[in-house]
This record gives sequence, C-alpha cells and structure tokens, in this order.
Amino acid sequence: MILAFVAGACIAVQAAMNAQLGQVFNSSLLATSYAFFTSFLLVAFITLLLAVNKQASTEHTEFLFLSSEHIKQVPWYLWFSCVFSVIGVGSFYFLIPKMGVGNVMSYALTGQIIVAMAISHFGLFDSPTKLVSASKLIGTVLLGVGIILINKE
Repeated sequence: MILAFVAGACIAVQAAMNAQLGQVFNSSLLATSYAFFTSFLLVAFITLLLAVNKQASTEHTEFLFLSSEHIKQVPWYLWFSCVFSVIGVGSFYFLIPKMGVGNVMSYALTGQIIVAMAISHFGLFDSPTKLVSASKLIGTVLLGVGIILINKE
C-alpha cells in the first residue's frame, strides 16, 4: 500500500514538473517525448545493472534481448499499450497548466479507478478477477461526489 501511495505521489510530481517543462518548451508533445526518452534511458540503465548483477551472482550468461519465441507469444494488442501511455501522459502535460495538477489528478484517478474496476471485473489482460460489488459501486459514487467537491470553485 505504501509503495502504491508513493507511486501515485511520484506520478503527480512528475506530471506537474513535465507540464511546466512543456510550457518552457512551448510544446506538451515535446515534453512528453523528453519524458519517455529519458525514462527509457533510465530504465535501460537500471535493467543493465540488474542483469550484470544477476550474471555475477548466478554465473548465467543471459542476454537482455527477447528471443523471437518470446516476441511471438505477445498478443498483437499488447504492442499498442504505448498509445495509452502517450495519451495519458501527454494529456497530463497539456491539461495541468490549464486546470491545475490537483484537478487533473483527481479526474485522472477517477478514470483510473472506474476503468481498473471494469478490467478487474472481467479479468481483462489476464488480470485477477475481482467482481464489482455493491460496496465498490457505492465507493465509486462517493468518489465521484468527492471529485465534484474537490474541483468545485
């Protein structure tokens, strides 16, 4: 729970920082490109360090690249997850200067929870199935009321 909270806090901070970067660049798309490119470099570096550490400790000589067999096992639609990343992240950088980070994040969280509940309810993308219950629906309605109150001027 703590890690999930920290992850959410990190998303809010990075979104606000990159929204400001988008204003400096005068382009939310350029800020999005920067965010994805530098994130890729950081994750690639960390992955390389972990792989080197793993090889040193286990004496395996595994490569960081996927085999063609692994790639063939990926359902076609999973290759398009990047579209949702670009829409989500790019929209943050575009909307935050107009609406404020709190307002954008509150609406974003509401969208995340509603869609996550549907994904879990139907077990989409091999997610564990968690059926939507009456209490979850009541919580979602209360969340919606809370979002309205949070964003009321």
